[in-house]
Amino acid sequence: MPRKVPDWLAVLLTRKMLICIFTGFSSGLPLYLLLNLLPAWLRSEGVNLKTIGFFALIQFPYTWKFLWSPILDRYALPILGRRRSWSLLMQIGLLLCMGLLGRLSPGTDIVPVLWLAALLALFSATQDIALDAYRRELLNETELGLGNAVHVNAYRLAGLVPGSLSLILADLLPWSQVFWITAIFMLPGMVMVLLVKEPLAAFAAPKTLRQAVVEPFHEFIGRNGLRGAILVLAFIFLYKLGDSLCTALATPFYLDMGFTKTDIGLIAKHAGLWPAVIGGLLGGLWMVRLGINRALWLFGVVQLVSILGFAWLAWLGPQATIALDQRLTLAAVIGLEALGVGLGTAAFVAFIARTTHPAYTATQFALFTSLAAVPRTFINASAGWLVESLGWFSFFLLCVALAVPGMLLLAQVAPWNSPQTLAGEDRAD
Repeated sequence: MPRKVPDWLAVLLTRKMLICIFTGFSSGLPLYLLLNLLPAWLRSEGVNLKTIGFFALIQFPYTWKFLWSPILDRYALPILGRRRSWSLLMQIGLLLCMGLLGRLSPGTDIVPVLWLAALLALFSATQDIALDAYRRELLNETELGLGNAVHVNAYRLAGLVPGSLSLILADLLPWSQVFWITAIFMLPGMVMVLLVKEPLAAFAAPKTLRQAVVEPFHEFIGRNGLRGAILVLAFIFLYKLGDSLCTALATPFYLDMGFTKTDIGLIAKHAGLWPAVIGGLLGGLWMVRLGINRALWLFGVVQLVSILGFAWLAWLGPQATIALDQRLTLAAVIGLEALGVGLGTAAFVAFIARTTHPAYTATQFALFTSLAAVPRTFINASAGWLVESLGWFSFFLLCVALAVPGMLLLAQVAPWNSPQTLAGEDRAD
């Protein structure tokens, strides 16, 4: 008699979850190329650190993508439908941008490199708009938690290509070949877009561009009321604020505590990646039973408590000699924080997805995720000043305090006993 597949595995091994793997991988690959591979290439080609730092500005499309998201809600290209056509077009553009980057010489062509990297960021942010909308329209209410957790995990794992494989290949091959090999990893997402069907909700496009711009905001405020809409936006801004700020200067903090670059490279990479992946996957599976609201409460507590691990390391102070015990302590602190990030992000992204209306998915999803990125983009810039003013220990206590307001707003935006927490109950749109 064949053994019964466990319920959690049956939920995970579905066509929709497989699609979420491809959407996450396609979204993560270009961003991590900009974060990991591009700086390494520029530095190896002799570009100074000041210029490399300036390249961080090319990430602005990720913060401002809501400005052109109504175009993707209103218009569809002649083939494949509203979501898939934009996704495929952006993926083709990304593949070409990645490949062509390696043909330039940063030492003499730094301006063309800058413009091509900026174009890559624009295509990447626009692809995110289309794929986020597709994923929201693909998943039903009870699948949002797990589907978005799978997407986020695939997003993180995509970073292993430009952040690990491509760097290894760069020691063996010319940069022109490395960039084209990296670009080839866009192909699985392109094949996925060609094979899947357009969600039914994607056919209900706004009739005019003005409607695509105005109605998402009108619908959101009308559904929640002005006070409720403000509370939801405040929650999206605040929920990840403390956690995001506490890791803004993680590497300098580890160095100040006496750990070597080798310690950081070996411990932080593995202790940070895999607990986040496992946490995201477990969070998605638990949300099937808990519901999104209760997951936000429980995972938010883990996310908040994990910041205290950094405060504890700061309280212990710099270590004159780093023994095995100190390395294990660092691994535990990083692992707990990564687990909290994985759990919290899984619930948070699911909440954002649920908050959107199917008729205006691209615009609302882009607006909410852009708002969530503001702390990472702007407030984290104050981290250095805060550490110099307060010291590491007080800085991490401040991060804990900044995580509290988002938790307090849960009582208003995601009540523990709300019917929406019950798996199987859909929200009326």
